[in-house]
Amino acid sequence: MTALRVVQWATGNIGSRSLRQVIEHPGLELAGVYVTSAAKSGRDAGDLCGLPPTGLAATSDVDEILALGADCVLYMPASCDLDQVCRILTAGTNIVTTRGEFLHPGSMPPADRERVERACANGGASIHSTGSSPGFISEAMPLVLASVQRRLDALTINEYADLSSRDSPDLLFTLMGFGHPVEEFPPERFAFGAYSFGPSMRLVAEAVGLPLDSVSATGEVAVTPEKLTIAAGTLDAGTVAGQRMIITGAHAGRPLMTFTATWYCTEALDPAWTVPGWDGWQVRVDGDAPLDVDIRFAIPAGRMGEMTPGYTANRPVNAVPYVCAAPPGIRTTVDLPQIVPALSVRR
Repeated sequence: MTALRVVQWATGNIGSRSLRQVIEHPGLELAGVYVTSAAKSGRDAGDLCGLPPTGLAATSDVDEILALGADCVLYMPASCDLDQVCRILTAGTNIVTTRGEFLHPGSMPPADRERVERACANGGASIHSTGSSPGFISEAMPLVLASVQRRLDALTINEYADLSSRDSPDLLFTLMGFGHPVEEFPPERFAFGAYSFGPSMRLVAEAVGLPLDSVSATGEVAVTPEKLTIAAGTLDAGTVAGQRMIITGAHAGRPLMTFTATWYCTEALDPAWTVPGWDGWQVRVDGDAPLDVDIRFAIPAGRMGEMTPGYTANRPVNAVPYVCAAPPGIRTTVDLPQIVPALSVRR
């Protein structure tokens, strides 16, 4: 079998992990690496992901990347550039992305959807969004669990993440707002939950014949009663140390699907929250075949930062062959076959 030629687009926390997986994948060949940083341009691909030199240098030249004629681009920038996406697709290169804009075509702005579909048709290419959350836990897992139901009354997913060992100050304090006074924490911050997880909810609900009437998002915060020091820095007493985002999808006037993300820097919160004491997901299915599933991240102490990127990066890499084989267009989890990876053993 001829290896599929893949370009890694962006090499941040997730992109550098997927780059490593492409290099080590038995059925993929690294064709190129696109970077936005001048400091990374010209560096060897292996150097960008902690592997030995590959002889392939990263570039910031889009035209150079498009000229490679690769089979697929792993598109993982911090923000989505629709012009770039359409150029890649029009050039005939498929895309697998961790960007959530393409999870559910019906949730896209109509003009954007039409533009992307047209680019796919012109280039004979497809695009697929996936990852861990949203992605695996909000689409792949619910669809599998629904396969043993004949009636679905409610689907509830709880995500738990203890961030006390996460040494990412910019992520926690700047982007997420931990360590700030409650009055400085804007309630509208939780509104993005409907944008991030709503498309997955709608995709699954439509797939099982229970389309959603609406998707809403709310949230709440809790504070640390005492001054708190974590891996990322220090939180003063009375500042935000816990966040809970709740996304609800309603069908026929009542809640059908709920996704709750609980992120915290300490279990000693005010007001007190109940957390399971481990990172991962709890999935509850209320139907004619009730299910209660715990998925725990079995990560050794001190290796959280090293291992968590794989949860998001690995599924897109595994999806590459399926997206390359798919008909042109925006392809969702429902459109593609079950993703079965080609794995290697640890040596």
